[in-house]
This record gives sequence, C-alpha cells and structure tokens, in this order.
Amino acid sequence: MFETLSFYFSFPFVRYALIVGTLISLCASLLGVSLVLKRFSFIGDGLSHVAFGIIAVASVMNLSNDMLLVLPVTVLCAILLLKTGTTAKIKGDAAIAMISVGALAIGYLIMNIFSKAPNISGDVCSSLFGSVSILTLTVSEVYLSIILAVVVVSVYVFCYHRIFAVTFDEDFATAVGTPVGRYNLLIASITAIIIVLAMKLVGSLLISALIIFPAISAMRIYKSFRSVTICSAVLSVICAVSGIIISILADTPVGSTIVAVDILCFLIFAFIGKLKAA
Repeated sequence: MFETLSFYFSFPFVRYALIVGTLISLCASLLGVSLVLKRFSFIGDGLSHVAFGIIAVASVMNLSNDMLLVLPVTVLCAILLLKTGTTAKIKGDAAIAMISVGALAIGYLIMNIFSKAPNISGDVCSSLFGSVSILTLTVSEVYLSIILAVVVVSVYVFCYHRIFAVTFDEDFATAVGTPVGRYNLLIASITAIIIVLAMKLVGSLLISALIIFPAISAMRIYKSFRSVTICSAVLSVICAVSGIIISILADTPVGSTIVAVDILCFLIFAFIGKLKAA
C-alpha cells in the first residue's frame, strides 16, 4: 500500500488534490461550528445549489473560467439570503428552501435547453455529487484556492472574538456595540466562498457534510467554543485527506468517500461521548 501511495504522490495532480482538499475542509470546519450553533447549517445546501445554477449559466456562455461568474454571484446570493432570512415574512429556513430548490431546478433546466455537451446527465451528476475534477486541478486553481483559504482563515482568526459573540448571543453583542449585521454578513460571504471552492471536491449535494459533520462530531466530546473549533478543524482535515487517499486506492468517488469517512468519525465520537457521559 505504501508503495502504491508513493507512486501516486509522485504525480502533481494528486498533491494538488490533497492541498486543495485540506484547505477547503479546514475552512468549512471553522465556519461550520458557527453555522451549526446558529441553526443555519443548511445554508450550505442553498448556496451550493445557487452555485450549481450559475455553473450551468457559465457553461452555456462558454466561459473558460467559471469562477469569475460563480464566486461573486454566490456571495451576492449569500448576502440576499441573510437579508431575506431576517425579515418577518420569510424566515431563514424558508428562504434557504426557496433558493435551494429554485436554483437547482433552473440550473438543470438551462443545462438541458442550452447545453451542447454530449453527456448532460454525466455533467449534472458530477456537479451534484463531485467528480474526478478534483484530480485535474490546474496550477492557477490551486493558487486561487490557497489565496482564498488564507484569506478565510486570517479573517476568522482576526475576528474570532466577535464571531464568537455573534454566534452565541446577538442581543448581547449588539448591546456591547458589536455590529452584528456586519459580522453575520461576513460569515455568510465566507461561507459562499467555501461553497464555491468545495464544488469540485464533493459536489453541490454533499457540501453541507463538510460543514456539519466535523462540528457536530467535536460537540460530542468538547463543550467550549474554542475546543470544538480546534477539534472540528483537525478532524475535518484528517477526514478529507483520508477520504482522498481511500478514493485513489479504492477507485471510489472522492466526495462520497470523504463524507463516508466523516460519518464514521461522527459515530466514533458519538460513542466516545456516551462513554464520557456514563
């Protein structure tokens, strides 16, 4: 097995996949803790389906780099989702459901009507569940992922205390002068960036797993926000690297394999948590 891994690691595209997969998982786990605690976990689904719809539009427009369109539009939709979800008429869960279903349906409709690709079903399946495209990353895509990941982690670390306050008690944060709306907007925008980066790794339907599973796994054992965040980040990176390696060795879908490893880790942590509570 070690000889096989050594052989695969000699190829740059495998190293690129590990780098990008690690960075995406790290960023998703950091925001995942706040999103889970704020009961906004399924924002990943809504934004990922928006990204799917924009990718469909980009493919019809024959854009060489769909990131130029997908990233800003997804961030804009994250802002609109946050604003809409705080109104009295449309609550957060309803807004997510509307955007999620609507974008997914329109994206698939556009791909069927305008796409000239010979295998539409294959393209849709790859976009929804991930594909081997994570193993065909270009150097520019790797650099873009690194830059965006550094920005996300830096912003999170710099704004950690304010994100902590906004996550647990928005009323108290407002009372002490923290601009809650601005930081909610920051969380939504960073989440949108992570969603776009994760599309090639696990696909639009599985992105929420990267956000939810590491956070709820860490919560089975740890109780403090800092401990949960650190454990979630470490666990997410381990699951991503393990999933990519297993998918290469066993020739299984990358995204589904990573999620399967996340589920296994959750079951282990849940068992450990019950033992500690006993």
